[in-house]
Amino acid sequence: MALKYRKNKSPVALCPVGECMAFLRGAWTPNIIWLLSGGPRRFSELRKDITNISAKVLTTRLRNLEELGVIRRQVMPTSPPSVEYSLSDLGEELTPAIAAIVSVGHRLKKRAAKAAA
Repeated sequence: MALKYRKNKSPVALCPVGECMAFLRGAWTPNIIWLLSGGPRRFSELRKDITNISAKVLTTRLRNLEELGVIRRQVMPTSPPSVEYSLSDLGEELTPAIAAIVSVGHRLKKRAAKAAA
């Protein structure tokens, strides 16, 4: 006898997580948003914070996030000119979701450390 098909009881038929992840698209994007949630950062500071990212990829991600309206790019009137990146209002909206993922990541790291010990 075949199993009875159960109806989806989720509040929304199509999961909006996929929409959000497609919006953020690309590796390193959550890292950049997370780092900028602590305050404005210059390119070189972000590059130092994310040790494994190449300059090309960081530049691409920053441009994409600026196009999407997630971050702001401000040219500072210094000599030589420098650029500071900060979160926009939309970027600020994304930080609680990323903070929740960070929290789970910390718990998973602790669990893995206990299992390895």
